[in-house]
Amino acid sequence: MKTLKAIIETGEDNTFNIYVEQDTPFGFFGEGETVEQAKSDFMNSYNEMKELYKEETGNEVSFDFNYKYDIESFFDYYSKIFNMPALERLTGINQKQLHHYASGLKKPRQAQKNKIESALHSLGKELLSVDL
Repeated sequence: MKTLKAIIETGEDNTFNIYVEQDTPFGFFGEGETVEQAKSDFMNSYNEMKELYKEETGNEVSFDFNYKYDIESFFDYYSKIFNMPALERLTGINQKQLHHYASGLKKPRQAQKNKIESALHSLGKELLSVDL
């Protein structure tokens, strides 16, 4: 099964949009007032297009998705899990700066994005090694 990168971005009207950056045999996207709604719309669109593709061609197609967030969308979606003090401890970036990124007031440089991503991946690896 092929894995596609699904881009999640904050729209101009404070909605969230999801689209695939690679070519697929059919087009699909999602949008919503929250990231959760956009993801649900995206998957509904994907499933509808997958069924239509099978009806029209007789072939089945299936994809997995990796989600790539813009900073604002990431903070919106994961704000229920990560608060700013926790993200500051995790990334070493002060809370005020993180608030600027979350609100869209400032855009992080690539080095800051890499620092946030690296810290999250490190946390993910550590959590994968936990047994309870």
